[in-house]
Amino acid sequence: MSLTDVKVRNAKPQAKPYKLADGDGLYLLVKPNAGKYWRLKYRFTGKEKVLALGVYPDVSLADARDGCAQARKTLAAGKDPGELKKEKKRLAVLNSENTYEAIAREWHEKRKHTWTPGYTVSALKRLEHHMFPKLGSRPIADISAPELLSVVRIVEKSGALDMAQRVMQLTGQIFGYAIATGRAERNPVNDLRGALKPPVRKHMAHFKENELPAYLQKLETFSGRLQTKLALKFILLTFVRTGELRKAEWSEINFDKAEWRIPAEKMKMGTMHIVPLAAQTIEILRELQKHTGNRQYVFPNQHKPMGCMSENTILYALYDMGYRFQATGHGFRATASTILNEHGFAPDVIERQLAHAERNEVRAAYNHAQHLPERRRMMSWWADYLDAARDGKVIAGNFGKVA
Repeated sequence: MSLTDVKVRNAKPQAKPYKLADGDGLYLLVKPNAGKYWRLKYRFTGKEKVLALGVYPDVSLADARDGCAQARKTLAAGKDPGELKKEKKRLAVLNSENTYEAIAREWHEKRKHTWTPGYTVSALKRLEHHMFPKLGSRPIADISAPELLSVVRIVEKSGALDMAQRVMQLTGQIFGYAIATGRAERNPVNDLRGALKPPVRKHMAHFKENELPAYLQKLETFSGRLQTKLALKFILLTFVRTGELRKAEWSEINFDKAEWRIPAEKMKMGTMHIVPLAAQTIEILRELQKHTGNRQYVFPNQHKPMGCMSENTILYALYDMGYRFQATGHGFRATASTILNEHGFAPDVIERQLAHAERNEVRAAYNHAQHLPERRRMMSWWADYLDAARDGKVIAGNFGKVA
């Protein structure tokens, strides 16, 4: 006799578990703790098996019968409903472990040793703020190009065009990692190239070639601290990033080889960088050595003996010289790049000395010394060029022969 809702509801626990049959192998198992469990008894390849269909009252009698009917259809198709349920459960667990957020955090953990501390924090914050709220719980393999674009469009519509590009780039790397580790088959970012508005790049304020002589002459009469004056000369000679200049340590300077090796952890893209030092640069370092050679940093902090130069020292010195909005410490990189390109140095050599990001990661791991002989020659020429510009001499021809 089939079960009824009333009979199921009124079934009382006994000292031992007992069954109430419904039909087609479906029954209600009532346990001494008053728990009521739907079960389906069936045979597959001659073996008797039991399939769990849920717990009453979360699963009603009608729901249990639907589950029974589905299981019977699976059997009719020659498949084991118990094994099918296990596979679905396995996939569900797999998907919960392979969400966009889970894989993104795993990728971040694997990569962060190659980044600067600042970039490590900012990369994760971008994902947490812009991507995880919408895509974090989605299985990464199920995310389509249109779905991804709809999320990044929110960032784009806010006017943060550069941020939209950055989170798209991060997501592309995350999908690449998911593919490499067998959690995804396609990278939807590849289908979205050109879909976002390109940001308008604003270049740092910097000196033009015809403005350099006046600046260099004014620098010679700079009335500020000697260390700051030498830092202004040093950063123009080496055109490193301001942060790299500030954190330069004496242990990184090799006077015999005339080079400065900046450790990977201090570089923006996490790759060790070599800066060839021209004779003029060595001269500046020798002068600095008299004053700060007993300290950790080449340019120590004036008020904190164990720290490095303040991040605003260079900028404020330029302000004091009358160059507010006309130049920045970072802008010296653009000045050097423009002039070196115009004087015929190979773009690859210039880009390598600027330590710009290498798109090919394998290549990047080996290129810290790439073009080093050409870079030594270029840095020596650049120092001679600055001397000539300061003295009002004319620079003629490629590779800057001083007339």
